Amino acid sequence: MKNDVLIFISSLAEETGTVLKTYFERPHRLAEYKPDKTLLTDADLAANHLIVDSIRKAFPNDHILSEEGNTIFPSDGRPTWIIDPLDGTTNFSQGLHYWGVSIARFVGGWPQAAGLSFPVLGENYMAFRGEGAWLNGKSLKVPPGDSHMVSFFLCDSRLHRRYTTTIRYKPRILGSAAYNFCGIAKGVGVVGLESIPKIWDIAGSWLVLSEAGGAILPVNGEIFPLTRGRDYNGFSIPMLGAADQTLLDKAKAKIEFVMQA
Repeated sequence: MKNDVLIFISSLAEETGTVLKTYFERPHRLAEYKPDKTLLTDADLAANHLIVDSIRKAFPNDHILSEEGNTIFPSDGRPTWIIDPLDGTTNFSQGLHYWGVSIARFVGGWPQAAGLSFPVLGENYMAFRGEGAWLNGKSLKVPPGDSHMVSFFLCDSRLHRRYTTTIRYKPRILGSAAYNFCGIAKGVGVVGLESIPKIWDIAGSWLVLSEAGGAILPVNGEIFPLTRGRDYNGFSIPMLGAADQTLLDKAKAKIEFVMQA
């Protein structure tokens, strides 16, 4: 079962990434604002359609929770796929390369498997709970946190509206929550903070970073197992990740919540 799920999820993420890349290469990218003021493109919808149809054919008894569809975690306990067909939509719409697709399968309210593809960057991640993480088919392990003289703190554009921090690493805003935590697993950064991600923004990359040996947890309390019957559309999950537990503990001590925004 593990191999079947991994092959399916990684292949579907890469296939969706390829489709998204064709939209990205067009001279004009159609976008509009959703009611929550986030962007929606025609590429989001095409990717969502491909992923949902593929899962329904391969796993007809599973549920699907998607940013562009149903956002309520089911109550009956069956496996549930949580998908973000295009993470980093603003980057995508403006021609920046940090965007991708995230697909995760949950069992018992916990991420079981994940596949993420960042096609313009040429990076494809997958992970399986208790079995490890992989980047482009090769085993992925987080590099030691202090192995470089210069390291990055990966954060989002809302950070300073909600938090004050004295984290010493150089801040970088890449515009994709999913990539931020995959980036820590790869060694791009050593600490990352996302201020208001939704579950589909971090479901896949949470598993990748965890299985690669990094540390990641909500800033306030726990998140897993997910709550049956909860609508996750209006539920943000501030998330902190790091190359290891020691770095995460140090970073958390240097972050202070200041306001709701």
